[in-house]
Amino acid sequence: MTGLCGYGTIKYMKICVFGAASAHIDKIYIDTVEELGRKMAERGHSLVFGAGGTGLMGAAARGVKSGGGYVHGVVPSFFKNDGVEQLFDACDKMTYTQTMRERKAIMEDEADAFIITPGGVGTFEELFEVVTLKQPQQSYCIFGYRRLLYAVGGVYAHCVRKAFRNRKLFKAVRRGNDGGRRFGLS
Repeated sequence: MTGLCGYGTIKYMKICVFGAASAHIDKIYIDTVEELGRKMAERGHSLVFGAGGTGLMGAAARGVKSGGGYVHGVVPSFFKNDGVEQLFDACDKMTYTQTMRERKAIMEDEADAFIITPGGVGTFEELFEVVTLKQPQQSYCIFGYRRLLYAVGGVYAHCVRKAFRNRKLFKAVRRGNDGGRRFGLS
């Protein structure tokens, strides 16, 4: 498989998936993201994510596990201690952090690529933080680290187009209407 941004062959990637943690989301999104996770694993990719057991976070993790893949959950310890969110209990590795910021930093540092699925305010914040911190030097590459930001279904494309006048930045957010070909998932 041709690598991201035309760089060599990619054997596998650690892919960070951001998305809704809420269980109150249309089943079409749950099914699509679960299938995406399964395809990721079948192609040798692993998942790094916010450790949620419900919503699209849970769907991605279930999909990766059903495809035989590796799942690394990253979550603040207070989520577990205070029951803030149902966690995905089949993670191969679970990293507990002190803060939300530390959680995101670990996910950002671990990931070779990012997939953004539908979500709420938190997902928007994650999207914009990744785009802001990893300003692209060329289309589809994130700050020379061969990282790709991929928005499933083009959900955020309109928002990013309106929010940013920088065309290079907008091009960094690829619409996910190609069946996952950019990640070799189709």
